[in-house]
Amino acid sequence: MCGRYRSRAEKQQIAEEYYARFADAVYFRASYNIAPQTFQPVIRLAKDTGEREVVLMRWGLVPYWSKNGSVSFSTINARAETVATNAAFREPFKYRRCLVPADGFYEWQKIDAKTKQPYAITLKDECLFAFAGLWDCWVNKETGKMLETYTIVTTRANELLNPDGGPKLHDRMPVILAPKDYDRWLAPGNPSHLTVDLLRPYPAEEMKAWKIGPAVGSAKNDSPDLCKPV
Repeated sequence: MCGRYRSRAEKQQIAEEYYARFADAVYFRASYNIAPQTFQPVIRLAKDTGEREVVLMRWGLVPYWSKNGSVSFSTINARAETVATNAAFREPFKYRRCLVPADGFYEWQKIDAKTKQPYAITLKDECLFAFAGLWDCWVNKETGKMLETYTIVTTRANELLNPDGGPKLHDRMPVILAPKDYDRWLAPGNPSHLTVDLLRPYPAEEMKAWKIGPAVGSAKNDSPDLCKPV
């Protein structure tokens, strides 16, 4: 599961990190508390040039075949185990894969029936990375207006989030791609070879997690203080 994440990078850093150019009129700001249904930068291959481009899309995939631009279930995440067969994700998995820039995400550990403890989870050096993402384009037949949306692929959690015999944060985690695999993930064509070695948990020994305060639970809160250890 990935329902909140952060990306502190500005435009220039994203362009340099992912070797991508920006599409026209792309504006966004760094955020410590990215929530579903907001518009965020993603990287895909440009249709005209085949080069990486940064575009804004809304988090929560709307399939191209949706009748009214909505879906009856949550599409902020796509399970790696069923991404090739799920009706909402199988076409994007074949033809519309993307990178989602991030440098951390959040999970909530259940303490009791009424209490959950939020955690921040990052790579050990807290550097910028990329989630494996899928995107789609829905067109309003009445107005012709396009809506581009994305989802984050998830897999089973590693030992950091779901330790053997220890306290569990979550049994799922977003798929984090290594930079050497960006080209493979973005490349068009048959994706069957991707599922085995790319859609897997990121090594736990290369990540860290720490307790943070409850303010991250509200999407209205967005500041560096959200990530302070408690």
